[in-house]
Amino acid sequence: MSDNISLSLAEMRELSENILIDNGFSKDHAKSITDVMAACQQDDCHSHGLFRLFMCTQSMKLGRISGSAQPDVIDAAPSVVRANANGGISLLALDAALPLLIEKTKKNGIAALAINHCYHFSALWPEVEKLSAVGLAGLAMVPSHAWVAPAGGKRGTLGTNPLAFSWPRPGQHPFTFDFATSQFARGEIELYRRAGKPLPEGVAIDKEGQPTTDAEAAMAGAMMTFGGYKGSALSIMIELLAGPLIDDLTSKESMEAADGQPEAPYHGEIIIAFDPNLFSAGKAVANNDRAERLFADIIDQGARLPSQRRYQARERNLARNAVEIPRTLYNDLLALRK
Repeated sequence: MSDNISLSLAEMRELSENILIDNGFSKDHAKSITDVMAACQQDDCHSHGLFRLFMCTQSMKLGRISGSAQPDVIDAAPSVVRANANGGISLLALDAALPLLIEKTKKNGIAALAINHCYHFSALWPEVEKLSAVGLAGLAMVPSHAWVAPAGGKRGTLGTNPLAFSWPRPGQHPFTFDFATSQFARGEIELYRRAGKPLPEGVAIDKEGQPTTDAEAAMAGAMMTFGGYKGSALSIMIELLAGPLIDDLTSKESMEAADGQPEAPYHGEIIIAFDPNLFSAGKAVANNDRAERLFADIIDQGARLPSQRRYQARERNLARNAVEIPRTLYNDLLALRK
């Protein structure tokens, strides 16, 4: 028997939505959450795909996430949109606010969306790719829980604090990157722990502040930022822009709000959108050619652009209309059905 199981794309979506609805999420929340998890699974990003259903359902069992909250979208200023998720997962609020963000960006050249009072668990690249799909560049940031030690530190103060960017490329996949400012995403460490595999060197410290390759010890200790002080500074910037700037929680405050419970981080998110046409005084086509020359030179010397592997996986899985996941994961997911 194979260690993996193949699911059609429709079966993958049906499994995700049914699990979410069985565990207390409304149909519209289940769809918004599944849209992102399916996009990640389709790109073979297992740490942010169906695996995240465990965090969603566990968080719901703890009784603090609202599975039915409807977001409030506020036209706050000519270039500012606010969306109050009202204690729900962030993704429905994003879907509700995105049209107004796009409208403001195309009118003013730049606009920002602040999502407040939300639980967040997902990858950011599907969010910024929604902007590049309509010809805009997008930047997104969120804090998380205080799982990450600052450079030179010994305990968790910062979040994994991902940063995502997408640049539109007419007729082809956008230039997109999405990375945590920690050495590893939290979900990756959880996957190592589930598999009983040692972590690479330099990823984490134990609760005594000593380097460790043990995933269990890392979960009890803290993760490390990439790039030493440079990654640490980026992470602090994200704490500020996606926290105090938008009147929401830092990663440390998010962890305190969880009161030790293993729930999804509770905080805010900031998304900034740019219109290349307005910024370039109507010369978006000429400047797109300039960007393409940059990309071509990078590829010509044997380097690769971020997300190329994801896009290859996406095309492969779309062509066969299926994804593969570990059979053990599939069985564990079936156990979430009620």
